Amino acid sequence: MSASVPAGLTELLKGYTLEVLRRRPADLLEFAVLYFTRLREQRSSSRRSPVTRGEAFDRSSSGDGEEEEEEEEDDFPDDFTFKVCAEAYNPDEDEDEGGEPRVVHPKTEAQRQRLQEACRDILLFKTLEQDQFSEVLDSMFQVLVKPSECIINQGDDGDNFYVIERGVFEILIQKDGGSRCVGRYDHKGSFGELALMYNTPRAATIRATQEGALWALDRATFHRLIVKNNAKKRKMYESFIESVPLLKSLQLSERLKIVDVVGMKTFSDGEQIIRQGDSADCFYIVESGEVKVMIRSKTQAGQRSQEEVEVARCTRGQYFGELALVTNKPRAASVYAAGETRCLVIDVQAFERLLGSCKQILKRNISQYEQQLLAIFGSSIDLKH
Repeated sequence: MSASVPAGLTELLKGYTLEVLRRRPADLLEFAVLYFTRLREQRSSSRRSPVTRGEAFDRSSSGDGEEEEEEEEDDFPDDFTFKVCAEAYNPDEDEDEGGEPRVVHPKTEAQRQRLQEACRDILLFKTLEQDQFSEVLDSMFQVLVKPSECIINQGDDGDNFYVIERGVFEILIQKDGGSRCVGRYDHKGSFGELALMYNTPRAATIRATQEGALWALDRATFHRLIVKNNAKKRKMYESFIESVPLLKSLQLSERLKIVDVVGMKTFSDGEQIIRQGDSADCFYIVESGEVKVMIRSKTQAGQRSQEEVEVARCTRGQYFGELALVTNKPRAASVYAAGETRCLVIDVQAFERLLGSCKQILKRNISQYEQQLLAIFGSSIDLKH
């Protein structure tokens, strides 16, 4: 009994095989589910604007992969449900030629300085070239807000990305007919990128609690500069992220989100990366090179000694800086580059929303740190203070 190969099967499997070879996923089954789900969801839009299967997957491979489910334990707004919007954005298309004209919003020198200061620690901007960053600053416009004003509403389509200049803003989630505050921004930070990056509805409502000021970047400019740049960054870091032992417990879609929010920093030999006692604002993964972890122990009188003792080293794929984020305490150690070192950087907001499922692993490792340090310092060291 002979059986003919169904029409389109060879092309379908070829497309999937090429994506596997290009991305080299750790979990082939999970990757297959994600790939074919995206392919099905892109079918209607591809009829209006034909694309290849690989392009269709690239456009949406950073989504959750769950259409109607929401993790009960994750209250953070970035854990959104995936929905395909009518607009399909291809980051490989060059909109600089024949596309929409660049938008420039005039600013005074004082306004531009305030804007640069507000954008200084935004990881989405860290990997931009200088001319791209200047164009972002040119394109942003100021939005003044009043108390109780909603800047974005859960379920709406995304229009702008926002950077906070000043003000306090609540993150509200509508669930089971009620509204619940799951976090807040306090005079710094940014929000609104996910609806633009993944073409999804707004995942939360952001409401001002006092008068404030924001800087907004329109959707078209965000796509042309940020999303296109992130697509290039994904190709650079995706395989490395998949090789980090800590992140292997995450789903493929979660690892792809991490690629989109990481920044990269290079440190010279001996440069201090973290200072003991400082407040924590980010988490590091060593991409190349090596770092040494140093701690100032306590004297018999209970005072901190000025002499630092090396307690650990971290190399490629290892991480540091998580202790203060997990315990909500100041940095418990100083960290220095041992030779030229490059690290991926994840800010505290992304750490909370994307690495929540890794916290048990991190806490277990913290207990191991404490045992190691107890052997070195006896009872004179306390990681939590």
